[in-house]
Amino acid sequence: MKIHEYQATQLFKEAGLPVVNGRVATEVYEAVLIAEETGYPVVLKSQVLVGGRGKAGGIKVVKDKQELETTFNELKKLVIKGYPVEKILVVKAIDIKKEFYAAITVDGGAGDVVLIASAEGGVEIEETAKTNPDAIKKYYLKGKKELDSTRWPAFISSVFSEEELQNAGTKVFESLISVFFENDCSIAEINPLVIDGNGDILAADAKINFDDNALDRHEGLEAMRDMAYEDADELEAKEKNLSFVKLEGNVGCIVNGAGLAMATMDIIKICGGQPANFLDVGGSSNPEKVLNALKIILRNKDIKAILINIFGGITRCDDIANGILEARKQIDLPVPLVVRLTGTNEKEAKEILAQNDVTTYSTMREAVNKVVELSK
Repeated sequence: MKIHEYQATQLFKEAGLPVVNGRVATEVYEAVLIAEETGYPVVLKSQVLVGGRGKAGGIKVVKDKQELETTFNELKKLVIKGYPVEKILVVKAIDIKKEFYAAITVDGGAGDVVLIASAEGGVEIEETAKTNPDAIKKYYLKGKKELDSTRWPAFISSVFSEEELQNAGTKVFESLISVFFENDCSIAEINPLVIDGNGDILAADAKINFDDNALDRHEGLEAMRDMAYEDADELEAKEKNLSFVKLEGNVGCIVNGAGLAMATMDIIKICGGQPANFLDVGGSSNPEKVLNALKIILRNKDIKAILINIFGGITRCDDIANGILEARKQIDLPVPLVVRLTGTNEKEAKEILAQNDVTTYSTMREAVNKVVELSK
């Protein structure tokens, strides 16, 4: 789950991170009041959960009330990567002398949490990572939730050359670690982390993503979710206990088990097709899951064919078959349906479907070849 910069800034502030003073506004009069409190000049920062807002003209510096009112109204008319600007963060403009990058995230390949820092922060950090990877410094926590005093000095000195900044930077990373673990984040990022004209270190931006699977452990975080950025089908699937991710293909997929679902999508690609989704009905044998899955998939107007691929263990094939029949009664199936069933109660399932003129396949490759053929 992603949250807006103003929300992440508040969590940073609560954790003791040095942030830039400001608040969010939805109306111009609110922005004027905030600017008068903080003092001009101020920065107006469009709050959208997509990257590239600065390059899209979504961040502006204004020097007085008149300029603020004009610019605020202009920003409220912006649409950035398909999303309208509804909220604007108003913060005190600061005199930036140097920009750094700081983040903590999960390195899945290493199976560890990693602190990342660079003395070349700013909007071009991704380009820096490509063109000058040595400028990106990494420190692995090695299963711990605190800094190792024997390894830390070498890392922090590779980012900050001055001892005073090394001390301030250490406090920043300690606070980031706190935010990360206390809120089950997948990433907590500051870009840029800046040195101002007074030599102080400040978080001039804030980004936090949470692990959705841990949200039930954090009362209040769910309330931060901006539903405008959520896919309605994925939310409904979650309510129905289905694991669903929408993709850009035209072959709908209903599978039991995440591993089989991934393999199914891979084979569809190998056979020349394009999967339209990941959908795992799980190990339950509730026939209603098939009905719910088909309803969600068929909302995608790009779908040309649907594959149901079931390897029955805990999941009973006859329950899946009954779910298919119930779906045919309740909804119109405007595209071909290809069914592969094997495992628990396979024989019974195939008999049920054969009696209702539904052809089934015993191997995944047969079924995939057929559904790809039908999708073209």
